[in-house]
Amino acid sequence: MAWFGRERETEREQARGPVLVIEGLDVYYGRAHALQGVNLSIDHGVLGIVGRNGMGKTTLCNAITGLVPARGSIRLAGEEILGLAPNEITRRGIAYVPQGRRVWPSLSVDETLRLVASRRREVDRIYAMFPRLAERRGHGGAQLSGGEQQMLAIGRALLLNPRLLVMDEPTEGLAPVIVEQVAQALRELAAEGRIAVLLIEQNLGVATAVADRIGLMVNGRIAQQMPASELAADRELQERLLGVRSGGHEDELDDSPGHAAAATEEPASTQVFTVRRAHGDGAPSLDDLAPSTVRGFTRWNAGGTAAPAADIVRIAAAPLAADAPVAARPDASPPRVFDFPVAASSERSAYVAGTFDTKGRELAFLRQCLEKLGLRVVTVDLSTSGKPSPASVHPREVARHHPQGESAVFSNDRGSATAAMALAFESFLVTRRDLGGIISAGGSGGTSMATQGMRALPIGLPKMMVSTMASGDTRPYVGPSDICMMYSVTDVQGIHRISELVLANAANALAGMIAHPPAVSSVTKSAIGLTMFGVTTPCVQAVVHRLEDSYDCLVFHATGVGGQSMEKLAESGLIAGAIDVSTTEIADEIAGGVLSAGPTRLDVFARHALPYVGSCGALDMVNFGAWDTVPERFKGRRLYRHNPTVTLMRTSADECRAIGEFIAAKLNAMRGPVRFLIPEGGVSAIDRPGQPFHDPEADQLLFRSIEAGFRAGPDRQLIRLPLHINDEDFALALVGAWHEVSRTAAGARRA
Repeated sequence: MAWFGRERETEREQARGPVLVIEGLDVYYGRAHALQGVNLSIDHGVLGIVGRNGMGKTTLCNAITGLVPARGSIRLAGEEILGLAPNEITRRGIAYVPQGRRVWPSLSVDETLRLVASRRREVDRIYAMFPRLAERRGHGGAQLSGGEQQMLAIGRALLLNPRLLVMDEPTEGLAPVIVEQVAQALRELAAEGRIAVLLIEQNLGVATAVADRIGLMVNGRIAQQMPASELAADRELQERLLGVRSGGHEDELDDSPGHAAAATEEPASTQVFTVRRAHGDGAPSLDDLAPSTVRGFTRWNAGGTAAPAADIVRIAAAPLAADAPVAARPDASPPRVFDFPVAASSERSAYVAGTFDTKGRELAFLRQCLEKLGLRVVTVDLSTSGKPSPASVHPREVARHHPQGESAVFSNDRGSATAAMALAFESFLVTRRDLGGIISAGGSGGTSMATQGMRALPIGLPKMMVSTMASGDTRPYVGPSDICMMYSVTDVQGIHRISELVLANAANALAGMIAHPPAVSSVTKSAIGLTMFGVTTPCVQAVVHRLEDSYDCLVFHATGVGGQSMEKLAESGLIAGAIDVSTTEIADEIAGGVLSAGPTRLDVFARHALPYVGSCGALDMVNFGAWDTVPERFKGRRLYRHNPTVTLMRTSADECRAIGEFIAAKLNAMRGPVRFLIPEGGVSAIDRPGQPFHDPEADQLLFRSIEAGFRAGPDRQLIRLPLHINDEDFALALVGAWHEVSRTAAGARRA
């Protein structure tokens, strides 16, 4: 696609010499020396500039386009342009696509392009390059998604008929599929050779795929230039110059649906790496870790130079493949402290999410605080009102991640729209490759939407919620996740002396978590999860005593959120499997107690092939609060005052039968090796002869119900033992069962 009659003129310019020559360029902000003697030239094609935030890349763009005063020399096609006004520089042939797009919110796509174009056919050429813009030609700039805004910004610049196109972070904050569309457009421009391009790009995969040469910018200087193909092909060079580590071999792709979808959206030329800080001589190798897709990015340390290789340790990019638990073998590397996708960029981004139609000032304040601290920020709008959005990611872009599409979100009912947006946001977040941490602020509705997305993220990824709901019961919002909730004190409405303090503290906290991740644990043993209740404590303590020399035993109190927390760690790949002694939360789910973990209890083991050992711990009881809180319909049941704040109810025959059916169905769906042990002598400390909940008939109904529904197999066994759950020999049987399933899982991986 030749651009608007510049063929002959461009050929003459190339014959005369370089399109752009910069010599000795200096820029000062007060006493700060931002650009220091920059020298570079562009003969033709694409020159990519990479480097971490704060190195002077945007300042370089602004100096070239006349937006900041500078010293030295900038020549365009041999003509000195330094000191000219920005409009004069544009008239001479430099078009600028700034970071953040900056499209007019009130003008439609067609109006924006026609305002710049001299002839209608030029607009048609932009529509040919970006068909999506043609579909949205009547929409205002504020109604476009971030990717559509970026296409419009590029099209607007091309209509200026430039000699040189300067582009600052054109793929920042875009979904992978949109990144590929933008990259393809740049490749087409480069192939034509009619326009020279200076490309500032954090995404190393895009930069090396599009550019002819790459310049590395460090501390306001161009430290090195090289052919892009040389950098793309040399992993060792990437590591040495940019702090990148690759696996050095082809990795298998996680075949889970979410990851398969994400992978198909990535550019074929892009590679993903994930990193964490090294912890000495015990750093794991990639061979010790689960297979993952690797896509390229640069990771920088906190100083002004590229991070040395010794400070970077590879970890798996995606959550564990279902058939490859990281810590399932005793000699495996330590469980991951962080298990989240890292950007194909030089730094991870802080996401600011919320309803920009009602909380725009407060969310903008958070963004400003984070940017002042040097973080890249991506703003995500969760509004359902349909109003114009100033955010990087438009509400419609989020809504498209809903299983039924954006029409399911933008309904006329506020309640259903909010619930649908929360579901879409949850799906949206897990696709983001540059997510380093997330913060939101809002009332009950905004808190509900934002935290649903946060709960889908792995343990260890920083999550901060400033909310009016933070001083009450936060369990519906936090759940089993590590969300940090901060009470807003006043309503989240306006910027004043109190909201400034609270929001600034929240932003500082998130920035600290992103910039200074916790040190990797010195514990090198594989982690396993165990569930315990007060009435199964002797059993779990005996199991831990026998395994703690070989495993990092994480014990969870089976109070509803305890089981959810264990399964959240399993989902995040942070435990190798579970010895689920105390499945009592299922009794509360079936009978209506207060400590249910929900109907999805045990489902994580159907998604991930982790070894599982379970039992019937405390399935003889349903939990309520103080005596007077027991529902009236249960007052005639067998109740036991466990303490002043906890009242227990003995499960009935019908409840035991339903519990057994629930457990059998969950066990049958598990993908990994399974052992489920039944203690025929009783399931809790108060289910012994002479104890208040001793009821052999109800227990037998429970056991027979599990047995009737259970489908046995070589790696799926139900074992009945004539023992009480707190007997020493029952604990030994659990330990033996764990050794069996862990060996089976290790053998399956080797096969």
